[in-house]
Amino acid sequence: MPKNAYELANEVKAPVLGLYGAEDTGITPDQVEAMKEKLKAAGKTAKFKIYPGAGHGFFADYRQSFRADAAQDAWMAMQAWFKKYKVLD
Repeated sequence: MPKNAYELANEVKAPVLGLYGAEDTGITPDQVEAMKEKLKAAGKTAKFKIYPGAGHGFFADYRQSFRADAAQDAWMAMQAWFKKYKVLD
């Protein structure tokens, strides 16, 4: 049986940034919080943000689920995270 994300938290080697929609039914805010706690307990670097009013695919500008404000903020947060951890110059 493959391991799930919660079981793999101890094995994470890179800083984790999670950007989620509060209305996502595939990955719920409760699941995001549980993962946040698992990573914290494992001593991993992680940051999560949950966008109110956004569902799954809030970043996809070709879908009805697109939320421009959340997508813009997530884009900026992702770039800042990548720069902080030397993924981007």
